[in-house]
Amino acid sequence: MRDPFADPNNSEARPTQGMAVDVGFTLDWVSAEARHRECLFLPWQEPQRDRWPGDLGAALRGWGAGAAHEASREATAALVPQEEPDRVLELPASAFNRDLRRHRRVEPHAGRFYPRAFLAGHAGIEAGDRELFRIGALEGDHLVADRNHPLAGHELRLQARVMARHESGRDDERTVDVARLLTARGPGMQCRWRGRPTDFWADGALGREDPESDAVFYAEPRRVHHLDATARAEIAALYAACIPPGARVLDLMSSWESHLDRVEAPEAVIGLGMNAEELADNPRLTSSLVHDLNLRPELPYAAASFDAVVCTASVEYLTQPEAVFRAVREVLRPDGVFMVTFSDRCFPTKAIAAWEPLYDFERMGLVLDVFLRAGFVDLATFSLRGLPRPPDDPYAGRLEHADPVFAVWGRRP
Repeated sequence: MRDPFADPNNSEARPTQGMAVDVGFTLDWVSAEARHRECLFLPWQEPQRDRWPGDLGAALRGWGAGAAHEASREATAALVPQEEPDRVLELPASAFNRDLRRHRRVEPHAGRFYPRAFLAGHAGIEAGDRELFRIGALEGDHLVADRNHPLAGHELRLQARVMARHESGRDDERTVDVARLLTARGPGMQCRWRGRPTDFWADGALGREDPESDAVFYAEPRRVHHLDATARAEIAALYAACIPPGARVLDLMSSWESHLDRVEAPEAVIGLGMNAEELADNPRLTSSLVHDLNLRPELPYAAASFDAVVCTASVEYLTQPEAVFRAVREVLRPDGVFMVTFSDRCFPTKAIAAWEPLYDFERMGLVLDVFLRAGFVDLATFSLRGLPRPPDDPYAGRLEHADPVFAVWGRRP
């Protein structure tokens, strides 16, 4: 699954018989705000034993490695339950149990997702129910709880590529629900509810646990990889796919690596970061500058001077994200692209308070919200999950999967 942008059209691979397959899935859909692509790698899936949406398992059963299949309407319709009006509840705001968590009070916010246990005792919901619902609206004493899947009502396109075949099945006896792995607690959560902005920014959302100056935190160089090698390679491939050859690129919040090594013949790569030694060690940079965006969100560059701007594994540390995104828009040339990538790891004491409580796909929604507020157009989100962790990675014994990759990008109008 090296190229997440490859369009897996049906191939001419010769059908063979086998017991299990490694499958790379691509799910495409469109919301009112953006285009979305979700990629998921699932190894050792058994077409005969596991639960597949529609006829997808039967279709993959005879195909060899490299073959691809576009799921039928029957299969895509089986990915998530149909949208049902009676799954949208109107309740008093007091129905949300703010004291459900033992050690902290949880305040409800419009557009956010919560386990249904927060509504236990209403509409037949039982205590301990971990399925998610969304607060569609919260106005005064009135709460709208939407129990529909966030992908319900969207037209979906699902493609599956056989990455490898195994002549024997899994060692365990479990049955895998493939549709649930594709859609549970994930795709759809990044879009707005009926076009209404999600309430990401209330209750001190931009505060941080560690208020000390970033200059102190970044005073000493940290020449460490914040993501595993697989995730870094996928981010590099993503940048190469979206940044045109010969571009003038700004690497925002840069350090000793830039993940831009696959961009074709860039005119220049300018690094803006917090530690001069790390920036000096970055072989991709043409030039660099130390600049604290949390103190000065404006950018020290001329308007319309870059073709592309990237920000890698750092957006969660911005305490003035909208101001920074607006500054990025100003330094981009018309149709220039701003790409933000991140994973599920961070320095929690330096991340803004809004970041940590969110589900992964809600974090994409937060970043998408900033793009919208800052006036970008042609917005897109991307996720890549489930790839195997590199065997030589220091966490390989404890973590099965590579770090997930999440991305949001847009263009200057």
